[in-house]
Order: sequence, then structure tokens, then C-alpha cells
Amino acid sequence: MAKTMAKTESLSPKRASYNGPIIELQDVNVTFKTRTGSIFKPNRVHAVQGVDMKLMPGKVLGLVGESGSGKSTTANVMCGLQAATSGKVFFRGEEVTKRSAADRRKIGRVVSVVFQDPATALNARMAVRDQLMDPLHVHKIGTRAERIARVEDQIQKVGLPHSALDALPGQLSGGQRQRVAIARALSLSPDAIIADEPTSALDVSVRAQILNLLMDLKNELGLAMVFISHDIQTVRYISDTIAVMNSGKVVEQGPAKELLENPKHPYTQTLLGAAPSLLHPDLGTSKA
Repeated sequence: MAKTMAKTESLSPKRASYNGPIIELQDVNVTFKTRTGSIFKPNRVHAVQGVDMKLMPGKVLGLVGESGSGKSTTANVMCGLQAATSGKVFFRGEEVTKRSAADRRKIGRVVSVVFQDPATALNARMAVRDQLMDPLHVHKIGTRAERIARVEDQIQKVGLPHSALDALPGQLSGGQRQRVAIARALSLSPDAIIADEPTSALDVSVRAQILNLLMDLKNELGLAMVFISHDIQTVRYISDTIAVMNSGKVVEQGPAKELLENPKHPYTQTLLGAAPSLLHPDLGTSKA
């Protein structure tokens, strides 16, 4: 008796036209219990407090703030990795606050994540080719021939030679590993990428290259992006809109140029007047 072939999705799915926010947060709060306190009265950390935020198609939303400000937790809510304690989360206009398995799969198909440290984000024992193929296999996308072609195209898109496909992550430099991580994030033809401090683990000389690559891909593919950093000078280069976070709250939010030329909140003013940019001079003039 012949085996039933598993149904596969197209490599380039036709998604319904949608002009509203890809992701929207409404009064989102995230609270964690800590190990201190007692079973009767546990201590709680309010990681995110009353956050309203929208990620629009083809735009870059920059999240900036010091470590512990709530940036990464907010981003994890946006991509379905973290549940909101209260508030509402919408994905392409549909509420997904409860994060059902179907919701997480739907979001994971269209929103990809690039993590801070490619050394830990990639499997050290798996060849690059297999790591790029894995998301396509998990989501049952394309035929084997189509998957092979997609992987070869993606490695070229991020500026790596074909030979990198047969390498292990440990045989690549930090910048090359982050390019692999970006290629993997692009495998599913996402509408949006969440880049969580994607340059902070890299040498200064490599940061500009990765930022320029992200900008080129954003423009070429029409991607939306959430770009997270503690360096406001990096965020100003790449972002259309900026949200400044402090102690779990958005203290200021608006168009990048307007916010940076006329910051109203004292915390934003402090960030702008603090440490010099972590960018390499080769990056050129900031976007804002």
C-alpha cells in the first residue's frame, strides 16, 4: 500500500494583504515570581508595565533602554515566546493573547528572531546547511529540492560563500555566525524579524557590517523589524520609530527623527548624553 505523502506548504506563501500592525500590544504587563519571599506572599518582578506598541509592515521599531528595562521581555511577548500577565496581544489584527499552540505556530511562521549571541543560538554540532534546512523541515515547507535551493540562496543573501554551508559554527567567525543566524531567520520568508541586541556580542569592526546587512535585507525584502539595543546611537541609525523603555515602562515613543532631535523625557535625554556610540565609523551617517 502506497504511503501518503505529507502535505507541504509553498516556499512563498500567499498571505492576505494587510495594512494594519503586524503585531500590536495593548496595555501589556508581564510579572514574574521570584525565589525570594514565601509561598504565601511571593515577591514579584514587574518586568513590563502597561506597554502599548505597534509594529507596522516594512518599518523598523527600535526598542532602547538599559539592561533590565524590559526590552527583551517585551520582544518575547511580541513573538509569542512569553505570555502577557495582562493586557492584549494582536497578530495581524487577530487577538493571540492566550498563545494557543495554533497561535504560536502562526506567529512563528511569519515572525523570526535573531538572538544576541550566535555562538549559543546555533547548534555547535550541526552543519550550517542542516541548521538552515531545519525550519523548513519543521514547518513542512517546500520539496527537498526547493529547500536546498532556498538554503543556497539565503547563504548568498547574507554575504557568505557557498562553502559556509558545510562548516560547523565553531569554524566561522562571530560575524559569520551572526550572518548564519540571520539567514536562518529568513528561511521562512517572514513578514518581520525581531533582532535582540544582534551586534552586542560582536567586535566593533563587525557591527557596522551586520547593521548594514539588516538594513539591506529590510529594504530588499520589505521586512518589518524590531531592533533592540541599549545603544541609542545604534537604534537611531536603523529605526523608523523608537520606543524608550525604563523599569518596564515605555517612557517615550515616536518617530525616530522627532524623538531624537527633541527628546522630552529626562531618561531619553540621559541616554543621548551618555556613552558615545558603539558603532564603527565605517557605518556612516545615522539615519535620523
